[in-house]
Amino acid sequence: MTLTLEKISAILLKNDLLKEMITPTGWHLTCVDLPKKEFSSVTYDSRKADANSLFFCKGLNFKVDYLISALANGLEVYVAEAPFDVSAKCAIIVTDIKKAMALLGAAFYDHPEKELKLVAFTGTKGKTTAAYFTHALLAKATGNKTALLSTMNTSLDGKTYFKSHLTTPESLDLYQMMRQAVTNKMTHLVMEVSSQAYKTERVFGLTFDVGIFLNISPDHISPIEHPTFDDYFYCKRQLLRHSKKMILNSGSDYFALLKENCELLQTPYISYGRKNADYLVTSGQNKHFTVTSKNDELQIAADYSIQLAGDFNQENATAALLAAAIVGADVKSAKDALATARVPGRMDHLFNTNGASVYVDYAHNYLSLKTLLEFAQAEHPTGRVIVVLGSTGGKAISRRADFGKALSEHGDVVILTADDPAFEDPQKIAEEINAHITNEKLEVHFEMDRTKAIAAALALSDSADAVVIAGKGVDEYQKINGEDMPYEGDYFIAQRLIKENHV
Repeated sequence: MTLTLEKISAILLKNDLLKEMITPTGWHLTCVDLPKKEFSSVTYDSRKADANSLFFCKGLNFKVDYLISALANGLEVYVAEAPFDVSAKCAIIVTDIKKAMALLGAAFYDHPEKELKLVAFTGTKGKTTAAYFTHALLAKATGNKTALLSTMNTSLDGKTYFKSHLTTPESLDLYQMMRQAVTNKMTHLVMEVSSQAYKTERVFGLTFDVGIFLNISPDHISPIEHPTFDDYFYCKRQLLRHSKKMILNSGSDYFALLKENCELLQTPYISYGRKNADYLVTSGQNKHFTVTSKNDELQIAADYSIQLAGDFNQENATAALLAAAIVGADVKSAKDALATARVPGRMDHLFNTNGASVYVDYAHNYLSLKTLLEFAQAEHPTGRVIVVLGSTGGKAISRRADFGKALSEHGDVVILTADDPAFEDPQKIAEEINAHITNEKLEVHFEMDRTKAIAAALALSDSADAVVIAGKGVDEYQKINGEDMPYEGDYFIAQRLIKENHV
C-alpha cells in the first residue's frame, strides 16, 4: 500500500479540504517541492512514524511534542488543521483533520470497502447482539467469509477473535482492518457504528450496503461526548443518509421521524416489530419466535429459535435475518446457525446453588438496563430483582441519573460497585447513582470491590429471586487510572463463586 503527495493533493482539493501545503520554499496547493514523495504507511501514532510515514496530528489531546518526536525519528510530512512551529519538509494543512484522515486512509488501503458487502448496526441497545446474530447467519451462508467489528470482539478472518478497543475503530484502523479482511478472502463485514463514529468522522465517506437502526434513548451525554440527546440522536441518524437500504424497528421511539428521514433522503427501508411493520415478530415458547409478512419480499417468514431469552432479543434476531437476507444470504438454510449463536456477555443465564436465576449482561445504559430488569421482574414475579451495577468514569455521565431511574422503577435490591471508573473515584460515582434513586423501598448497598459485590448479591438471593449482574459481561479488564487492569469478568466470577459454593 502506498500513497503519493500528488494523489493526496488531488483528493483533498476534490473534497475542498486542503488549505495549503507548506514547504521551506513557500505555500502551495500542489506538491511543488516533493513531487515524487511516496508514503508506505499512514499513522496518527507518533511512535510509529518515520521518513516513509504520513503522520496525522489529530485529537483534542494532541501535543506538539508528539510531532517533534516523530520528526526526530525521520518524519518529513505531517497533516494538521494548523501549522506548527517545527522544521518539516512539508506540512499539509487541512480544514478538517478527521475527514482528511478518513479519505486518505481509504485511498492508502486502496478502498477495501468496495470489495466487501457492508452491514452496519446502530442504536442505543442491542447492536452487539444483532451484529453477532447477523455474523452467525452470514458465516454459515458464505462459508466463514464474514468479518465482524463489534463492541466486544473483532474478527478479520471469520475464525479468530481479539478484543475491540472502540465500538467503531478510528478511520485509519478501520480501513486497515477492512483491507486485512479482504486479504483474508472475506466477502462480507458486519459492524457496529456508534454515534461517536459520526460525531468524530470515523466513517466519513463510507456508504453501507444495509444499515439497521434498532432503537434510541438518551445515552453518551457528557462534556466529552454529546452535549444533548438531540446531538446524540442526530449523529445516530447519519446512518440513514449513508446506507443504500435501511431496516427500522417499528417499536423504536421516534419511529415516525426515522421513516420521514428515510423518505426525504430517498433511502429505501423495511420495518420490523411487534405491530405495524413489514415483518412481524411473534413470541413462541422456549426462546422460539415466528416472523411473518404479507409480502415477504426477502423470503424470511418462518419459525426460528435463539439461545438468548427475552422478546427484545427475538427482535434483534429479526433485524439480523433481514440484514443477512438483503446482502444475499438464504437465511432459512442458515437458521441452525442463528439457533446456536452465542453472544459473549449477553443474557448469560446461570443458577445459584439455591436455585435463584443469575443473569449476566453487558447492559450499560438506561434502555438496556430497563429492558433487562423488566424481563427479570416478569420471569420472577414472586421474587426480588437483586442488581449489581456501576457506571463508567469520565464519559456518559448522564447514565448515572438514568441508572437511578431504572433501579427505582424495577429493582428491589442494588449493590453499587465499580465499572471502569477510569480516573474517577468509583465510590463517588456510586453515590451519584444513589442520589437519583427515588424508590424508598429499594435496598441500596455499596461495595467497590466488584467481585465481593457479586458474591454479596449471590449470598442475598433466595430461590425465587433474580440476580442481575449488569455492565461488564465477559469483559476481562477494568479501566482504572488510564490502564486496562486485568479483571476476571462478571460471568466467570459468578460461575466460579457458584461452583465453589457447591463444593
